[in-house]
Parts: sequence; C-alpha cells; structure tokens
Amino acid sequence: MTEDTVSSKPLNSGLTLDKLRKREQATGYLFILPAFIIIFIFGLFPILYSFYMSLFNWRVTKGAFVGDQNYLLIFGSWTNFLITLAGIALIVAAFWLWNNAFKSLNKGTQIAKILGAIVLILGGVVFVTGWGQMYEAGNKLFLNSLMVTLYYALGTVPAEILLGMILAFLLYQDIKGKDLFRMLYFLPYITPSVTSAVVFQIIFSRRETSLANRIIGFFGISPQKWRFEITPLFNLLGANLSGFLAGPSLALVTIMIYGIWSFVGYNSVIFLAGLGNIPKETYEAAEIDGASKSQMFRHITMPLLSPTTFYLTLVGFIGTFKAFNHIYVLSEPSAGDSVITTSLLIFNNFYKANQYGVATAQAIVLFAIILGLTLAQNKLIGERVFYG
Repeated sequence: MTEDTVSSKPLNSGLTLDKLRKREQATGYLFILPAFIIIFIFGLFPILYSFYMSLFNWRVTKGAFVGDQNYLLIFGSWTNFLITLAGIALIVAAFWLWNNAFKSLNKGTQIAKILGAIVLILGGVVFVTGWGQMYEAGNKLFLNSLMVTLYYALGTVPAEILLGMILAFLLYQDIKGKDLFRMLYFLPYITPSVTSAVVFQIIFSRRETSLANRIIGFFGISPQKWRFEITPLFNLLGANLSGFLAGPSLALVTIMIYGIWSFVGYNSVIFLAGLGNIPKETYEAAEIDGASKSQMFRHITMPLLSPTTFYLTLVGFIGTFKAFNHIYVLSEPSAGDSVITTSLLIFNNFYKANQYGVATAQAIVLFAIILGLTLAQNKLIGERVFYG
C-alpha cells in the first residue's frame, strides 16, 4: 500500500490523514498566534516603522521623503560603506579559511592557515581604508560613538565573565556564609541603576577627598578627575598614542567599573547554576588522579561551563551595545564625546534634537551591527562550545 493510498484512506472519524495533518497544523498556528501578535506589535512593528521613519526628514512631524540621505549622513557615501563591508567580509573569509578550507588535502591545513593570514591582513587594510574614508566624509560623532561603545564592550564583558566564573567557583565550595555572599554579590544587579549610578558619582568625584582619590592616594597616585577626564587611559599612563590605540578615556573607564560591578553578581548566579549541572563524580575522579584545584578548574570547570560562558558572552555584548541608564547618569559634559555611546547619541538625537529620521537611521545601523556581531559570535564561538 503506497503512502498516497494511506493518506487518502478514511479514518474511523471520517477524516483522511492529510486532513488530520492540516487540522493539527492549523491548531498549532492558533496556539502560537497570541505570542506572534505580541511579538509583532511590540517587537517587529517598531523595527519596521523605525526603518520607515529613517527614510524621511522627520522632525516632530513627518517631512519630505529623503530616501537614503539619512544613511548617507552616517557613511558619507555608499562606496565608503561598501569598502568597509568588503573588509569585514575578507576578515570573515580569513577565519573560514583558517578553520575549514582544504581539510581533506595533504598539508592543506598549513596552506589554509597561510592563505587565511594573508586574507586577514588584506581584510584589515581594506577595512581600515574604508573606515578612514567613512570617518572623514560621514558623521564623525556617530562613528566615534561606535568606537566608544566597542571600548565599553571589550572593557566590561570579558572582565564580567572572568570574575563571575571565579566568584561562582569559590562560592560553590563548602565555605561558611556562602549564601550571604551570594546575596551580596547579586545585590548590585537588582539595585536600581539610576540610584547606584548616583552613588558612583560621589565615589568618583574629582574632589581630592573623594573615596576613589583617597584609595589611589594610599599607593602614591595623584588625585584624578575620573568622570570628568577626557584624556585616553594609555596616555595618562605615559604613552603617546592617538586614535583607537589610545584607548578609552578615564571617564569611560569609570563607567566601565560601574558596569563590571553591576553585572558580575548576575554572571556568578548563572555560573552557579551551570556548576550545579556538572557531575560531582567528575571532580572526584580528578581528585583521585591527583589533580589540584587549579587543574580541575582549568580542565573540568571551564570546558563544562562553556555553554554558560557562550550564553553570557552573547547576552553581555548585546547588553553593552544597548546600555543606557547608568551611562546617561554617569556621563559628564566635560568628558565630551569620549563617553557618548551609540545608544546615548541616538537618545540625544531623538529626544533633544528632535531629529527623528536621523535617530531612527542610526538605530537601524546599530541594530544591524548587533545582529551581525551576534551571528559572528554564534558562528565563531558557538562551534567551540562543549556540550558534553
């Protein structure tokens, strides 16, 4: 009996198998319809409408249709954007060559790595060229905000992950008062960000009597301006660098300290949940074999926590690119553009300058960057996650 015959054969209820499948599919769609409506209204529709607004000269009221002019204000020209995009594509191709190409050939791995290195260098040159042209002809304030946001992400997420993992490993041990310590470390995350940011304003005041200046005074360091200091960190340490290599300003580093303080506790709690899923027998077997605590942490804990680490890294980078509340509170006009992240710039353009079309165009670009980074992390890091 063929499959078509079975599908058309009436069942006891009088329905054919095809009709029963269609009814099940319709029932499934009806179940997901309420969730889809909520996601569309509060998620997809605002994104689509933001893209629609970005095509107009929108200031308080809808103005003339300007097409891609708001995007050209950012990039300077589409040629600059395409050159920068080509550089990114070459860098991605270099990683693909390094990891996947020529695996089936003899000595293919070495050839792939050499080609990958060449393509990586070429991609870096193309990207820097396109970015430089775009920076000269485009919106310097927006492009600078992207660099500030990148500084903030690279300065906070790795530190939050590392400290969170170490704290979780320590709190997972059989020590007295570990429940109290877990609560204390998680407290900064649930504290209202505006309130705690105001406290950080006082701690990192430029007055010589501020708590931060008193602490560094014990080590013989002169008082700093902290949130008011525009000078890049590496130049404060004696270097004479310029551009991206000069590093973030001390004002931005102060905001980074707040970000790390705020999210380490959350990461610790998530890591504690991940540690609970690691079989105790694994540690017992390693202990019998003579492994030390540090060896067990490196060879057992870290690999088996890789799914948790991947999740926190992914969420962390998305969160830093969207961070707003504490940055808004801790930023000072004297620090200038050195503390203006992309989310803060979009807010200023939207609510203060009433440049709705420009702000939504910048928001769409930021959305595309977050999406691209998420896909890149999922591809580059997700393949290295050990799921047991």
